[in-house]
Amino acid sequence: MNGFIYKIPTKVYFGDHLGMLASELKKFGKRVLLTYGGGSIKASGLYNRIVSALNAAGLELHELSGIAPNPRIESVRRGVTMCKKNDIDVILAVGGGSVLDASKFIAAGAKVDFDPWLFFSEWRPIKSALPLVTVLTLAATGSEMDAGGVISNLKTNEKIGRAEEILRPRVSFLDPALTFSVSPFQTAAGSADILSHVMETYFTTEPDLELLDGVMEAIMKTVIKFAPIAMKEPENYEARANLMWASSWAINGFVEGGKQHAWSVHPMEHELSAFYDITHGLGLAILTPRWLKYCMGDKSTLPKIVRFGVNVMGISPQLAPTLIAKKAVEQLSDFFFKTLKLAPTLSKIGITDENFAQMAQKATRGGVIEGFIPLDANDVESIYNMCL
Repeated sequence: MNGFIYKIPTKVYFGDHLGMLASELKKFGKRVLLTYGGGSIKASGLYNRIVSALNAAGLELHELSGIAPNPRIESVRRGVTMCKKNDIDVILAVGGGSVLDASKFIAAGAKVDFDPWLFFSEWRPIKSALPLVTVLTLAATGSEMDAGGVISNLKTNEKIGRAEEILRPRVSFLDPALTFSVSPFQTAAGSADILSHVMETYFTTEPDLELLDGVMEAIMKTVIKFAPIAMKEPENYEARANLMWASSWAINGFVEGGKQHAWSVHPMEHELSAFYDITHGLGLAILTPRWLKYCMGDKSTLPKIVRFGVNVMGISPQLAPTLIAKKAVEQLSDFFFKTLKLAPTLSKIGITDENFAQMAQKATRGGVIEGFIPLDANDVESIYNMCL
């Protein structure tokens, strides 16, 4: 295995600790930009709780609302303008991954004199950023503890991710009760996202620490156990708490160790979202079993898929390895499409093969995704077609 450096500077308040929010914000300054999406935080009463606490603490509050799923570069631009105009000291992002991702690049954009889309189109350096504090309302992306985010530009059909350590939240408030109102569909899609984050790292042919494989298996089993419970019992605190903590630890860097391989399914899904603006977790669920099935054609991948089948899906180790691998993919498909009730194919959500060739070229950037197995544009297009 490879050596690595590990650091997570994010301070986490897990549970009902919102009373500490104002004091944490005051450590970074007085002027706060509150970012959020639609009206859900107002309907739940969370908005009033936060505004009242900040006003009582004497903080100066500015607001950016309307951040949409698959966050747009336009929201980032609006946020950057507000930060510069009002000399913002700290950003408070309240919502799910879309709000948090947009806020990270607002924080970076506030420190430069160029358009924030250049962080993606030209890979301009991100050397500094405003401090970011988050209040999470959806367990899915892990943005509350990771250093990255993904932004969409619908004018150019692009959805691009980027990670820089300076973007990692300084403080995150994770209260499972704030996710009680999440719908069954969004709970399912978020759970698929958590699983995909782990699988992108887990499925590798590189030598790995046994500890990390075991941790990843535990995270996946946790999601498989508690996602259906949270869908049926939305106010089940144990289920929501397990999903929320799984979300954070799936992608905060711990399980990566020193692995160097690229993620495969996320680049393919980013093109689906860029062209069709679909829910990210849904796209991942549709793609992941087909990607695994495609990877089984390479003998080097069989041992890891077998391990997944036995340790995560509970398949008997006495069966032939090829049969275990086949059953593992089948059971994963059943979990996504029967248990979580997510749409099983792209055609079911109105997507045809019209743009597959172009999407495949963009997903591979004209080269190869060096993941579980190397995938060129032809491979990616084949996987898209398997999903129809």
